[in-house]
Amino acid sequence: MSILDVALDTAHLDPDEYVRALMRWHFRPETGTPYWLRRSATLDFDPLTDIHGIDDLTRFPNVADELRDVAVEDLIPRGLGPQPRIAGVYESGGTTGAPKRMLLFQDWLDVQVQWEDWTSGCPAGGPVNILAVTPSGPHIIGECATQAARRTGGLKFALDLDPRWVKVLVAQDRTAEVADYTDHLLAQAADILRSQRVDMLFITPPLLTLLATRGELVELINKSVRVIRYGGARMDPENLRFYRTYIFPGIEFRGMYGSTTIMGSSRERLHENHGGAVIFDAFSPYSFYRVVDPDDGADVGFGERGRVVMNHLTKYLLLPNNLERDTAYRIAPPPGAVGCSVADVAPVATFGGQRVIEGVY
Repeated sequence: MSILDVALDTAHLDPDEYVRALMRWHFRPETGTPYWLRRSATLDFDPLTDIHGIDDLTRFPNVADELRDVAVEDLIPRGLGPQPRIAGVYESGGTTGAPKRMLLFQDWLDVQVQWEDWTSGCPAGGPVNILAVTPSGPHIIGECATQAARRTGGLKFALDLDPRWVKVLVAQDRTAEVADYTDHLLAQAADILRSQRVDMLFITPPLLTLLATRGELVELINKSVRVIRYGGARMDPENLRFYRTYIFPGIEFRGMYGSTTIMGSSRERLHENHGGAVIFDAFSPYSFYRVVDPDDGADVGFGERGRVVMNHLTKYLLLPNNLERDTAYRIAPPPGAVGCSVADVAPVATFGGQRVIEGVY
């Protein structure tokens, strides 16, 4: 097995050796990624000789914005061969401008979804039906739900949800139309909950807030749903406590925090929190976080809030040092993991000179 083959068990990996192998993969002509082979000519260092480990990755520029225009074919590493298994082309949310586009490779997705432990909280061994009250289409969040249900022999139910249209409406202060659209979304969810067996509800926090005010929907969920999994926007810690205690007291909650730019999500650290806020651990060393002072890029102290930096490091994608639109508390990672964990993730008010609008996702 090659050091670059992704696996659930990463305890055997030396992170620095892994990074050196990645540099050889992405920057040698026979296996490299066309985008990076071109881009390397503009770097003030040689990735093959100057990047010796995890700490050296900070020398790379943040190129995430360039992915708004790069042809996705140029993101396919030559070492994957002429016909790699591609799950699809997926995009960032478009919150801060034109979306960034990336390829999701099936071999990575299979391991990522398994690591995320989607069915945690559900009875083991049986099929899990998932209702995804989330975006689909170009958004990776819907594909992950599809794969998770399929792994158990269950089914995924979905609805039509265009989060970018909601953001347009919010930006234009068309509040009545936002309300009409969210009513439309919840009506679709209600149709499914009334007629189908749903074991897991996967939903964004803003839509869960609206759903929790609908008595019929709350009753339907409490009758059959075992787990509410949430992600895609900030979950206020007080709201989460209220849902767990008063609205859905018999249902397990599981949080996710991720991004298209890390090709997946982190997972909630169970039985531990930071002042009531959920802690999220990344799939180290394939993806990992830093939390930094945005003025100088230095890591903030553990327990301090700063800007989240995401890194994805696999043979499928090299994308280090992506400064996200979120802030979070920096938390010590699990033993042996690189980077850090994060807690109480929240969006900044502006990013790249633009107002950040979460909307429903």
